[in-house]
Amino acid sequence: MATVSSSDDATGHAAIEQRRSANHESFLAHRAYYWARVAAFLGLFVVLTYVLIDVDPRHNGGSWYGYTLGTLGAGLIVWLAWLGIRKRRPTPGSWSLKAWTSAHVYLGLSLVIIGTLHTGFQLGWNVHTLAWVLMMLVIISGAYGIAVYASLPQALSENRREMTREQMIESLAAIDKQLEAAAQPLSRDDADRVIAALEQDVFSSGIAARFRGSSRRDATRAALQHISTGRAYDDDTHDLAQQKVRSLLGKRAAQIDQIRRQMQTKALLQIWLYVHVPLTIALLAALTAHVVSVFYYW
Repeated sequence: MATVSSSDDATGHAAIEQRRSANHESFLAHRAYYWARVAAFLGLFVVLTYVLIDVDPRHNGGSWYGYTLGTLGAGLIVWLAWLGIRKRRPTPGSWSLKAWTSAHVYLGLSLVIIGTLHTGFQLGWNVHTLAWVLMMLVIISGAYGIAVYASLPQALSENRREMTREQMIESLAAIDKQLEAAAQPLSRDDADRVIAALEQDVFSSGIAARFRGSSRRDATRAALQHISTGRAYDDDTHDLAQQKVRSLLGKRAAQIDQIRRQMQTKALLQIWLYVHVPLTIALLAALTAHVVSVFYYW
């Protein structure tokens, strides 16, 4: 019978811990900031060569060195734009989605140096400068995306409180059923307020409302304020019903706030893509025009 040695056991345990650590590792810190170091080396190399190489009469995009940087920059832009397609084909290993995203971030930032030095700081009202401006806008929107993805997922997790989206909706539906029954003994005015709250669609808010989060015109809060400040009922039965409705309206308002915070955070996570992706497409078009015009006049 084969036996498992303690050393084999320890090796297996170490491998499991390493996989767990890799799974929880941020894409920014992937492989001990491997792509950050590659991008820093690349940026430093480009700056040093720009300073040390003498181009007559001065550095510009049309010099041999300018063409070299332009080719490098154009290749990087096309390669990094591939992430949108690459995200739909996840694979493990050295070129996992996390590795690709880490490379995308740091090599994308290195384009600030490569693209700017390619221009030789000669900018004007032409397609070449347009390509540079679009590149910078893509990088800026990408930097916003990095900040968003580094902070907002934690906010999403904390807001959920171990509840899924479906569980939040089910909890709201359960409160609504209780409210509908509890509001029966109330006066016509109070009951109408509760009905208006129940009929308001929590998910019908537009883009602007999602970014604002909780709305001041929320029917649930209006009903809660009205019933809380309204006169008490003369008999104990109706007074108890009013207290129960107030309690349920408070729970409903809290549950709606949680759902809307979730919607607001997810909107902030997604909105930058509606800027970043079209800008990337525009950059690829301008880059194509830039390259074609360079070879046309060469």
